Amino acid sequence: MSDRTYRRPRPLSPLREHLRDTFWFAPTVGLVGAMLLWVGADEVDSRLVAYLQEREAYEALGDLVSIAEDARTIVTTISSAMMTFIGVVFSISLVAVQMASGQLTPRVVRIFVRSRISKLTLTVFLATFLFSLLVLSSYESETDPRLVTSVPLVQSVLTSLLVLLSLFLFIAYVSQTLRLMQIGPVVDRITRESFQVLHRLPAVVPGGASLPPETARIAHRGRAGVLLDVNVARLVRAARRQGVVLRLIPRIGDFVVPGTPLLAVHGEGAPPRRGLRYTVSVGVERSFHQDLGFGLRQLSDIGLRALSPAVNDPTTAVQCLDRIVQFLAAVADRPLGEVQHPDARGTVRLVQDVPEWAHLVDLGFAEIRGCAVGSPQVSRRLLAAIDDLLLLVPEERREPLVRHRTLLIQAVERTVPEAADRGFALHPDRQGIG
Repeated sequence: MSDRTYRRPRPLSPLREHLRDTFWFAPTVGLVGAMLLWVGADEVDSRLVAYLQEREAYEALGDLVSIAEDARTIVTTISSAMMTFIGVVFSISLVAVQMASGQLTPRVVRIFVRSRISKLTLTVFLATFLFSLLVLSSYESETDPRLVTSVPLVQSVLTSLLVLLSLFLFIAYVSQTLRLMQIGPVVDRITRESFQVLHRLPAVVPGGASLPPETARIAHRGRAGVLLDVNVARLVRAARRQGVVLRLIPRIGDFVVPGTPLLAVHGEGAPPRRGLRYTVSVGVERSFHQDLGFGLRQLSDIGLRALSPAVNDPTTAVQCLDRIVQFLAAVADRPLGEVQHPDARGTVRLVQDVPEWAHLVDLGFAEIRGCAVGSPQVSRRLLAAIDDLLLLVPEERREPLVRHRTLLIQAVERTVPEAADRGFALHPDRQGIG
């Protein structure tokens, strides 16, 4: 891979990804922003009233008080209706998420959680509700222009603008929610995130890197869970300070428990434990941040769910195979295996393993192939996919594809009694039955 395609990891990159996997951060920021906006608008209204009183423009100030009082009814209606609106909208959304997770796979819930439009919509809704409450607290019982200290005119205008923005975001939110209930947009989203992980990977050295002898191993001391990602920048910095090379023993996506080896130290001297704090993230389920195989895992899960007797939807499995082939074709001639992370001087400081070509092929095809025997649409599409990939991969990568093709043919010949049906099921077709 050229140096131009490798983007050096940013120190806050894992934190940014973890915040994207939460649903509380954006609304919290929105509520804080609403309070700051109200403070600014209240200050503008107070200065406007003080300016008119200094100019003794009491008639204009009286008009502003009258307009603000008329707007008070609107603001009161907004504040009372917005929370009810929020509850109804997101109750419907939770039902939609439940239906999508039941029909596809529970892992697609993560797509809804990471959706920017979902977070932005909830943020603006809550900010509008809080802002309208704060505006109501700005109204005064005094109506004499000579005695009022603040007229919430600017605040009322901003409330109306927030309501309009909420309506537009509601339309966009419903549109995206309906799209994410369809299989096409879901598998497309999974594929795009898989390619983002692929493009973030640095250079892979064929055959492995030449490392100094291993001198120590550092055990995992955190909670048990799935290895989500590692803070590459922090680990590289710790290894550079000590003059060693660190090798990540488990792969991203592996389940680790306390006491298991986490890092191998190559070179003299191990980094102090305090220098390795907050370098490894462990969670309850896998994420896309640095996990190259997670996209294929989700596509395979959706395909398996579609081929189950309870669902029996081979067309969905074919759509998943389309995206699996797209991803495998992108890595067909790309070096895989060992990723090296250099420091600013170009010296390798961190080494980690990524799935090999055979692992990715097995992840994408093995389980779907096992369920494709009873569905000629899927077996035909799978054979066409393997034939297409055989034209793209170098000679040394043909073996896993030939193995899956042979096993599929043997399974169909063993289970389908009629020769005509066997011939039909073993005819490659990129549309399955097209």
